[in-house]
Amino acid sequence: MREKLLRYGLLLFVLAITIGPFLLQLSTSLKGINEDIYTATPRLLPSEPTLDNYVQVMRTLPVLKYAANSLVVAAIVIVGNAVGATLAGYALARLRFRGGRLVFGAFVATLVLPEEVTIISKLVTIQSLGLADTLLGVALPGAIGMLNVLLMRTAFAAIPREMDEAAIVDGANAWQRFTRIGLPNVRGMLSVITIFAFIGAWDDFLWPLIVLTDPENLTLTVGLNYLNGTFSANPRLIAAGTMIAFIPIVIVFATLQRFFFRGVEEGAIKG
Repeated sequence: MREKLLRYGLLLFVLAITIGPFLLQLSTSLKGINEDIYTATPRLLPSEPTLDNYVQVMRTLPVLKYAANSLVVAAIVIVGNAVGATLAGYALARLRFRGGRLVFGAFVATLVLPEEVTIISKLVTIQSLGLADTLLGVALPGAIGMLNVLLMRTAFAAIPREMDEAAIVDGANAWQRFTRIGLPNVRGMLSVITIFAFIGAWDDFLWPLIVLTDPENLTLTVGLNYLNGTFSANPRLIAAGTMIAFIPIVIVFATLQRFFFRGVEEGAIKG
């Protein structure tokens, strides 16, 4: 009984420090101008909930334009990872080719490098391709994530080899084995990397800030930086802008959560 109480106590503590800031931000975004948000013991529930903060943000800044730009970038990154990371993961896990271990080692080595080390070379590459100040230039470096490749490799490697051997006996080529055996068994992990790719592209701030200069091309995270400067004296509007940026992440995760948790456990495929 004591162990169960301790377990639930720890779970409640983790829940509080994880969800607490979000609930406080949501509460602030719904509070009216006459409600005090600087009290020593802030109220979680607004006394007079209002959506005026959201309306004022939408009227003052082109938030929808920023959100549309972020969606374009996220779509490119998702498609790139869904196709590129899946194909690369399958090749590393199921195909035998010369230099395969060297390629796998190179993928692992890239995970050690922080983004700040490679950001200058990425910027030079994007500029040389003529993609500076474009949404494609923002999305291209994240179109195939090394971590996503390794996750897909792990998922494909968990498929029993006997299934491939039986397919080869039946005359199936590599593409047929990939589409008919590999993909059906890694749909959960594919959902995982889709969520990771979307969140990474949607929340990225440093790279779009460096690449983009035209206000028409700003992504939502960079646009919110200007929002913070515009409404520095009104935290209610800043909180409303933050919630606008957070809503798509909630929708994506809520839609794919059952596939996400199945993908996390996908390494235990049984033959």
